[in-house]
Amino acid sequence: RESTHLFIYFSAIMPEKKSFLDQMSPAQVFVFGIVEGVLVLCTVGFFIMLGMYLSGGGNPSAGAMKQPTVVDGGGAGAPVAPTEVKITPVDEKNDHIRGEKNAKITIIEYSDIQCPFCSRFHDTMKQVMSEYGDDVRWVYRHFPLDSIHPQARPAAIASECAAKQGKFWEYVDVAVANQADLSPAALEKMAVDLKLNVAAFKTCLTSEAAATSVQEDVQTGSDAGARGTPHSITVGPNGATYPTTGAQPSA
Repeated sequence: RESTHLFIYFSAIMPEKKSFLDQMSPAQVFVFGIVEGVLVLCTVGFFIMLGMYLSGGGNPSAGAMKQPTVVDGGGAGAPVAPTEVKITPVDEKNDHIRGEKNAKITIIEYSDIQCPFCSRFHDTMKQVMSEYGDDVRWVYRHFPLDSIHPQARPAAIASECAAKQGKFWEYVDVAVANQADLSPAALEKMAVDLKLNVAAFKTCLTSEAAATSVQEDVQTGSDAGARGTPHSITVGPNGATYPTTGAQPSA
């Protein structure tokens, strides 16, 4: 009974204890709520990243969805089995073909004139054409990597203008061999050295037709799975397709 009286007594004389939130102003409570929310989100994000890290074998990005990247380089070799590819059929009137037009093997190369690995592969393709003769035809299509090779598209357009005068392959051979300087002046000098009609060549450089031709190649390359250069697709006699990424050697 005495304990009950004491509890009532102290309850009457002691003020009610308030929480720290009750002691804050509305503005302080609002700020505290935001800070607490951010901390919760950071904690959740940490555990998500930790799970991705552990599932990816030590690579934080391994568990994430891989996005296609546009790069030039060696890349992986051709698969040992044919892979179905959405490929635009070769057009003998508009495509640039080196070798026998009715060859049983077709190698379609998506290339960037400024890409150093494409230069290496260009020589490899010359070797292939030399070794296999009329059995192989080489189809060259443009795939300029604008983000890393700003001179590639102007050079591609210039090669299309050379094609208007029947010297596509001669122009590409020279341009690829002189990647160090693909400036407008250098592109024009190549036209002079190849004895092109320079006035017609310069007019063509600003034409919509040449630029459109290059962009159409880029689109067909994207449709075929090209994400970098060089990217080639070998088409066999039965229509089977074998994609090859990177500057692979002739073997």
